[in-house]
Amino acid sequence: MPERTAGTVLAFDFGLRRIGIALGETLLGQARPLTVIDAESNAARFKTIGELIRDWQPALLVVGLPRAVDGGEHEMTARCRRFAEQLEDRYRLPVQLVDERFSSSEADARLAADGLDWRARKQQVDAVAAQIILQDYFDAADSPLPS
Repeated sequence: MPERTAGTVLAFDFGLRRIGIALGETLLGQARPLTVIDAESNAARFKTIGELIRDWQPALLVVGLPRAVDGGEHEMTARCRRFAEQLEDRYRLPVQLVDERFSSSEADARLAADGLDWRARKQQVDAVAAQIILQDYFDAADSPLPS
């Protein structure tokens, strides 16, 4: 496994309505939910993302890549790939794609286990899904990190 380079990482759980965002530090290898962008307009989404990138100065961006249960790709897979390309082009930062199968259902189950009702879970599930995506990235033995 390559030596981890110190740096902040932002992770994204992309959705058509909301984008969950998590934050982590490569040396610690721990992810935490950060926020949810609840906007349909690309201008509003990228304005908020730009502010987060300015504030947190990440070394790397991670985007969850949805796949079918069998591992195949579908419409949202292509949309997430495009979102990842837009991030890379706009912010000139490396972007890693991470399989996000079941991250939203796992996030919802975690929040339900914490005793949150569906309204409260709906507000947090995307950020917790981004946390799961980022933690999966950190936990992967072969996670390439920028040098």
